[in-house]
Amino acid sequence: MLTKQCQLLLIVSTWMWLIATPAWAEGNSKHVNTAQTPAKLSLVKEDAVGGGVKRQKRGELPSSKIPRLSEINRPATSVKQWLSQSLIQVTGVKLNTTDKGLEVILETPQGQQLQLTNRSQGNSFVVDIPNAQLRLLSSNIFRQEKPIAGITEITIANVDANTVRVTVVGEKALPTVELYDDNVGLVFAVASQATAQQPPQTQQPENETQPKQPSAEGDEPIELVVTGKQDTYRATDGSTATKTDTPLRDIPQSIQVVPRQVLEDQQVRNLGEALRNVPGVAQGGNSSTRGSFNQPLIRGFGAADDIQRNGLRDSTYRYQSDTAAIERIEVLKGPASVLYGQGSLGGVINYVTKQPLSEPYYAAEVSAGSFNFYRSAIDLSGPLNPSKTVLYRLNLAAQTTESFLDFYDEQKYFVAPVLSWQLGDRTKITFFGEYQVRPQKFGQQGLPAEGTVLPNPNGQIPRDRNTSEPYSTNDASALRVGYDFEHRFSDNWQIRSAFGFTSTQRYKVWVFSSALAGDKRTLRRNYTDGVNDDRVYNLDTYVVGKFATGSIGHELVTGFNLTRINSTTINKNRQIASLDLFNPVYGSQPFGDLDVNSDFQSSDSLGLYVQDQVTLASNLKLLLGLRFDTLNQTSGDQDQVSNTEQTQSDNAFSPRVGLVYQPIPAISLYASYSRSFTPNIGNAFDGSAFKPQYGTSYEVGIKGDISNQLSATLAFYDLTLSNVLTDDPDNVGFSIQTGEQRSKGVELSIGGEILPGWNLIAGYAYTDAEVTNDTNFSLVGNFLNNVPKHSFNIWTSYEIQSGSLKGFGVGGGLFFVGDRQGDLANTFELPSYLRTDAAIFYKQDRFRAAINFKNLFDVDYFESALNRVNVYPGEPFVVQGTIRWEF
Repeated sequence: MLTKQCQLLLIVSTWMWLIATPAWAEGNSKHVNTAQTPAKLSLVKEDAVGGGVKRQKRGELPSSKIPRLSEINRPATSVKQWLSQSLIQVTGVKLNTTDKGLEVILETPQGQQLQLTNRSQGNSFVVDIPNAQLRLLSSNIFRQEKPIAGITEITIANVDANTVRVTVVGEKALPTVELYDDNVGLVFAVASQATAQQPPQTQQPENETQPKQPSAEGDEPIELVVTGKQDTYRATDGSTATKTDTPLRDIPQSIQVVPRQVLEDQQVRNLGEALRNVPGVAQGGNSSTRGSFNQPLIRGFGAADDIQRNGLRDSTYRYQSDTAAIERIEVLKGPASVLYGQGSLGGVINYVTKQPLSEPYYAAEVSAGSFNFYRSAIDLSGPLNPSKTVLYRLNLAAQTTESFLDFYDEQKYFVAPVLSWQLGDRTKITFFGEYQVRPQKFGQQGLPAEGTVLPNPNGQIPRDRNTSEPYSTNDASALRVGYDFEHRFSDNWQIRSAFGFTSTQRYKVWVFSSALAGDKRTLRRNYTDGVNDDRVYNLDTYVVGKFATGSIGHELVTGFNLTRINSTTINKNRQIASLDLFNPVYGSQPFGDLDVNSDFQSSDSLGLYVQDQVTLASNLKLLLGLRFDTLNQTSGDQDQVSNTEQTQSDNAFSPRVGLVYQPIPAISLYASYSRSFTPNIGNAFDGSAFKPQYGTSYEVGIKGDISNQLSATLAFYDLTLSNVLTDDPDNVGFSIQTGEQRSKGVELSIGGEILPGWNLIAGYAYTDAEVTNDTNFSLVGNFLNNVPKHSFNIWTSYEIQSGSLKGFGVGGGLFFVGDRQGDLANTFELPSYLRTDAAIFYKQDRFRAAINFKNLFDVDYFESALNRVNVYPGEPFVVQGTIRWEF
């Protein structure tokens, strides 16, 4: 299959090259001479009243001009025009002292028009220059700390395949910017609230040779047009794959980011709803009851225990979290054991939370919707001292809702404070906390297959039927605290240490299904009440260093990871009466003998890892990684009959090798190999401890920038999971490790801004996941349950940019999930479905109002299945209105 994939990859890469050419080429090119043409950014020595931006000719008063339609450069409309265009390369960076302060010179080999996009983030003034790339001799990043009093740092780097970002960080306030048209280009005059110090006459990045002084005479100016920054669905970088802020196009693995803007536009309420936007991710549990159970499957394999919060593993986050504190969600496809230790072969999901801001920010939001859904949230941030070295952020949320299920209701109360402290120019520590309480009725049990997806002689079971009891509860609470410490030894070396502690408790009274009687209407049930107590400790400390060996650049990450997980479960089991599914009578109480089970499990692990991102050339990058894990686990039970304890140890090496080749800046071709491991707890009949499950991944793909604001990724993968536990045919009640499962597939994702105000996030996945070896030969060749072979998602929104209707917008989405097997034995099938969502909204300044429609056509569908007696129906038509103020 990989041979065919490579052929298809070559064809698609050629197609994407033709499509992507406008993203890196500048239209309407004109004749220029070959002399170096600089763009200048000047830092001047004058007091500033506040941050801002002005533009004027030298010697003229500031003025603004809205271009006419005929004056706007239009994009190329033919392949011939695309091929005649070229990407501007910035080949040198210089800092020169002037009588007004400091100017930054970006040297380019030709004078062409550039488009400039500016915005402010706290004390940072950020300029994005599309259709350009930084191509320095030693590295593609320039950084100068404290070039002038009042300015903390100047950074120039590539943000993606065709955009250079210039960031000027003010020490105490946002720098004031004045733009001057000059014969050598546009000059940025940046004023700070301090008297300037004289910097060295010329500053160069480390190991960079001195570029020649450009000659302004005869050079054509570089024209820069200032535009506003719009919200977008496109993400350019992420930290999950490498633990560094690496551009996604430089990562030899598929990774998709669900930005905050998507979460807000769709009014996402839980993990299951967010992951609908990620191709290759399926739902293995029920998300229709507002996020009580979310069991994501990535490329066919379970990832419920591979949830992270800011890079620290915390599996409880899948059902004990709130979207109020989430900035974005990153999904890394394929193994991540090389950096994070034991984990799924399919991938990991990383929640990136909101961080404190240096400028005051306040927001309030209220929502109301179907099934008595009410929610309010507050987001507060800003500095706590005049020097802005201590910043805070506080997110609060309260929610109450019912459901389409009978007598189901849930409340949720959430608070998340964050405090950051800048201890010095190079040292920062951030403390965080989260606390959530969630009283909830137990209504997650599904319905039997007979009567939902299979015929039942008694008729169809209503999808709002609750098979539990009105007194059933599933109350839970979660506490999280920790810190994130960063210290920079120099421009090229830094250390980071992050610690997280999580404590979750769940108090439950469950009445759940066990079997369907022969009359196909009587549902046998069990009763249990008890407590689950989980504690997670995670410490991750690593060093990041940048250096060069000759002409080869390196970014090294090496460190250690300590994890402890303690889990205790106490269940008190009794009998309870059956339920007539077609004429239910509730109120049954438990009876019979009490059976108490008390189970515990403790796990301690140590991981040592090293990773090197090697830049062999500006367009050729190699990723090497290796991790060694040692794991000790203790488990047992303390009940009325037995008191047992079992201990086992495991060791595992997890490698990763990846290569990225960029034939043109807008296209990245990549290939990777990696492995994963997951411990198997228990012993075989002969007393030997089970070995871990091992996963092997091969992946090739292409990443392309279709335009400055729109990117796509196409991935082909082949995953194999070995050492899967299967039934021992010679010893009933025992298992052996001869099982094997395999998943092969193709994924296509696309996201970003098509036109100003028109955003898109979409994807398609083909997943062929099956059992390839098992002692039960009837399972060999069966498809893995809950995994659709075909699925696609598309969500798009458009906001009117001008005129009397400016600020009005609409959004719409389609989510298709193909046929899936309901169990591993493939005894029944969940039918495919197409769900339609829509939204209308209005934005004006800091006010936003929206109405979201979910399952617009009230499609009757089923999300997933646990077994033949637990098939989970999807949520019917829902309306939700939201109003948000920022001030």
